[in-house]
Order: sequence, then structure tokens, then C-alpha cells
Amino acid sequence: MVDATDPGEETVTGVALTVNGQPVVVEVDSRTSLLDLLRENLELPGTKKGCDAGACGACTVHVNGRRVLSCLMLAVRLEGADVVTIEGLAPGDGRLHPLQAAFVEQDALQCGYCTPGQIMSGVSCIREGHAGSAEEIREWMSGNLCRCGCYLKIVRAVEQAAGEE
Repeated sequence: MVDATDPGEETVTGVALTVNGQPVVVEVDSRTSLLDLLRENLELPGTKKGCDAGACGACTVHVNGRRVLSCLMLAVRLEGADVVTIEGLAPGDGRLHPLQAAFVEQDALQCGYCTPGQIMSGVSCIREGHAGSAEEIREWMSGNLCRCGCYLKIVRAVEQAAGEE
């Protein structure tokens, strides 16, 4: 029997979900975050681990169509969920997602570390109808930090992709 009050004991739980359109069934420790499930269990390294505390946005993914900080979500809560990561964003025919293409065209990535989270958040920003102006984009993207200070180009990329939809 597992003593749930003992932090040294693991509680393993099975979870069935869809990741980037593929059904996945995994057993995870009840303390595993979605971020760690993606990177360590499913070997999807595109989602970045930044602060691991929900402050930087580098780990942003989509769960059931909404952007979430994967470092703050427990994997055991995802039974039946649909998860999309940066690896699953493009249509799969060799083309980039329009926002990925806009990031390249606008030179909106420097070191590239925050780029997956920025793009996932930007896609949601557009989808949610919050890309009407540069100011609105800045406000709705404010949870995503870029250490290189590439914000102007990131905003331009979101504006470009929003204009194409």
C-alpha cells in the first residue's frame, strides 16, 4: 500500500490522452508535470523548460484548444485531453504554421529558446481574437518572456499571421 503522505513514495497512474493527434497511454508518477511528461516520457523536446514555476511562458502548449503553462499542470489531470505542442502545430506536409513562417520572415527569434512558447501563445492570441493591435498583442503575450528582447519582432510576427487568417 502506498502512503500518499510520504513524499518518498511514488503513486503511478495511467493516463490516456492525445498528443499532436496521436493517442498516447502512459503511466506517470502523480507528481509529473505535463512539461516533464512531454519532454522526458514522450521525447518531445520542443516545449522548453524555463523557470519551471509558471513565470516565463517557455513551456506554453495547447490543452483542449487553450494555452496552458505545462510546468504548472499535472499530467494525471489530462485523462482524455487533446494536447498540441510546437511539434504538432504545422500541418505536417512540410509547410510551417503561418505564425512559424511569420517568425522566420520577421526575424522574431534570436536565441530561439522562448520561441516555441511564444508561438504557441501567439497562435492562441490570434485564435482568441486578441491580435487587433500591437498594444493588444503585447498585453495578451505578456506572460511570455524573451531574454533577447525580441518583443518588437514577435509582435510584428503575430500581426502578420493574424492578417493572413
